[in-house]
Amino acid sequence: MSTTAVSAQPPVSAHPKTKKVVDEVSGWLRIFDDGSVDRTWTGPPEALPLMEPVPPYTVPHDGITLHDLPGSPNLRLYLPESDASKKLPIFLHLQGGGFCISHHSWLMYHQFYARIAREVQAAVVSVELPLAPEQRLPAAIDTGIAALIRLRSVARSPVDDPASELLSDNVDFSRIFLIGDSSGGNLVHVIAAKALEEMDEFWAPLKLAGGIPLHPGFVRSTRSRSELEIKADSVFFTLDMLDKFLALGLPVGATKNHPYTCPMGEEAPPLEKVRLPPFLVGVAELDLIHDTNLEYCEAMKKAGKQVEVLINRGVSHSFYLNKFAVDMDPTTGERTRELVAAIKDFVERH
Repeated sequence: MSTTAVSAQPPVSAHPKTKKVVDEVSGWLRIFDDGSVDRTWTGPPEALPLMEPVPPYTVPHDGITLHDLPGSPNLRLYLPESDASKKLPIFLHLQGGGFCISHHSWLMYHQFYARIAREVQAAVVSVELPLAPEQRLPAAIDTGIAALIRLRSVARSPVDDPASELLSDNVDFSRIFLIGDSSGGNLVHVIAAKALEEMDEFWAPLKLAGGIPLHPGFVRSTRSRSELEIKADSVFFTLDMLDKFLALGLPVGATKNHPYTCPMGEEAPPLEKVRLPPFLVGVAELDLIHDTNLEYCEAMKKAGKQVEVLINRGVSHSFYLNKFAVDMDPTTGERTRELVAAIKDFVERH
């Protein structure tokens, strides 16, 4: 062993420094004084299966194959068995998690978006998003735009990209639908607006045909009536989570009135001047942010945007991602069937 190598080692302390937690989102996330982040789930163990990653599979299962497409950014493709003569629309999926947690490979997303791919007959392309606080917004927005640019490259010409072989002959690149859960719904709005700042020729042959924010995290700095009156019924969404995740996810110094979380507010560009495709917005009746979701929808309509609103009666935030409830609770199962049917109808009309 060289003496140089030995002398380069840091001195060993008899009392190594213990990291201290400086911030925490109960169950989900701990931030330490050295800046590191631990996302080990410490909440109810029965929720853990929903966070298990689903490995890709090329042998069809329930009419779907699942493919991981490494690149910039990494993508996951749900491809349904379909009539080869019919080109499939593309869903570009943006997962939720308050910009701070979750991964697009989790079972909670797989069980719903495999169903969307199969029942709507669409290719679902799910984006691996960067997480805050290590990468605050606009990092996830930039990644969503990068995913669109990657799809544009595949559409324009055969490229050395694992997505080309699977997508080129199977999809209709002129029918791209952005879809997102919770904070992913915020990304649907922001990415659509940012993408359409460009002329159509910039994206051709890609075309944004629609946006589908499901229970988007649109809020204001002041509490809405629904935030004050509706009691959280799930470890997956509480007011504490909402406040802390947005504080960690938004640009440093921003409040919840920032355009990323309040596009209908005074700090955002006037909606009348924002170019957007037709939208279908899912709003859960028992969601803590029900009221600000509806405020967003009304502001969009007032601005002359094409907006359809689906109220999910008797259920709460992102209910359709809880596979156990979807399978075992009749109301959740029925509302999920209604949601899938509404998405299918929206896509078929656009």
